[in-house]
Amino acid sequence: MALHETKDARARDADTDVFTSALSGQILPKYRMPDDHSPSEVVYSLLHNELLLDGNAAQNLATFCTTWSDDGVHRLMNECLDKNMIDKDEYPQTAEIEARCVNILADLWNAPKGTSGTGCSTTGSSEAAMLGGLALKWRWRARRRAEGKPADRPNLVCGPVQICWEKFARYFDVELRQVPLEPGATGLLPHQLAAHVDENTIGVVAILGVTYTCDYEPVAEIAAELDRIQQEHGWDIPVHVDAASGGFVAPFLHPDVVWDFRLPRVASVNTSGHKYGLAPLGVGWIVWRTAELLPADLVFDVDYLGGDMPTFALNFSRPGGEVIAQYYLFLRLGRGGYRRVQQACADTAQYLAGEIAGMGPFTLLYDGQGGLPAVSYTLADPEAAGFTLYDLSDRLRMRGWQVPTYPLPADRQDTVMQRVLIRHGVTRDQIALLVSDLRAAVEHLAAHPQPVTTEPRSGFHH
Repeated sequence: MALHETKDARARDADTDVFTSALSGQILPKYRMPDDHSPSEVVYSLLHNELLLDGNAAQNLATFCTTWSDDGVHRLMNECLDKNMIDKDEYPQTAEIEARCVNILADLWNAPKGTSGTGCSTTGSSEAAMLGGLALKWRWRARRRAEGKPADRPNLVCGPVQICWEKFARYFDVELRQVPLEPGATGLLPHQLAAHVDENTIGVVAILGVTYTCDYEPVAEIAAELDRIQQEHGWDIPVHVDAASGGFVAPFLHPDVVWDFRLPRVASVNTSGHKYGLAPLGVGWIVWRTAELLPADLVFDVDYLGGDMPTFALNFSRPGGEVIAQYYLFLRLGRGGYRRVQQACADTAQYLAGEIAGMGPFTLLYDGQGGLPAVSYTLADPEAAGFTLYDLSDRLRMRGWQVPTYPLPADRQDTVMQRVLIRHGVTRDQIALLVSDLRAAVEHLAAHPQPVTTEPRSGFHH
């Protein structure tokens, strides 16, 4: 007769029950690695519970970034966990798919016929913007040196840009000439350029989807003004379009808006795959109009990963899954699918704009038409309201909604505003619930006026 040994049932249960495990009876280590291992399911469950303290991504109306992905994206991301995007010799098909995405974007943005896409993926639109800025600086410097002129005082001209451009200017020693907003304006206006550009201007950044208000800057008119300036002064100043969000919106919702490589002065475009490109977090794109606009001495050849490969990036090793997911979305949605997704978002934004306009205390700054699927607004009479938009943000946060409040840039910093972004996965019903909570919050704050504070308050606008 065979002999059988039995395990201690209590020990077995202790291993499998998360809340009777040794680790669950402790405060999780924060400054020193534990001395021994713990069961994976226990660690997973404890971290899962701790992460419940984060905000609900579905209610985060501050972020431009993707917060919903279908099952195909999840499966491909899991299958690509071990793929290093930089190692093109070991993962040649991932590199091929990256090249396909660049070509698709070059075509989407109307690169000259007969040219192949020149560009690359990045960790996001901020890195892509910096690569575009570096190319502008290198080309300007080479031209100045060829003309025997000094090349030690480069400047970059822009309107109310995202923080990545301030980082670029500081990190790479470029003067950032950020043009103040005129009364009633939300972005850079063409007639402002003449007072800010000169022979040391490496380029002008035009924003397709201003971070603050979500409308488009007039890229074609900016390019036309630079044409005029060149005729007057001889300065050939290129345009870089920061299309972090608009690059995946304008081609589908506003095909008649001319902002891309149809304008000869547009040298490069950056975008976020993980914003309205619908890919998961961690992918951006930079595309140049033609190959010669990317200076060769910015590209490094690497041979220590198993083959000779060119690389242009601020990052080195990075995951390939996001690039694969981007290509999956290109194939699955196609142009028609992207158009339907963005139109649904735009329709919901316009519904929200109508509801906010009808509430009484607000003035719309942007109504969701002609730019990104979003709404931005301010208090019509801040003195009479009895509350601030910061108070309103706090009140909405009690219901889980993350709605950012912040001032406009100089010279409109006295205007405090809120912005709501509508992304894929944000439904009409969800926004109807927001409207109900917004109305209730306004009624509560109007009935219980808040004390005026002079202390600085901050919002968040991603």
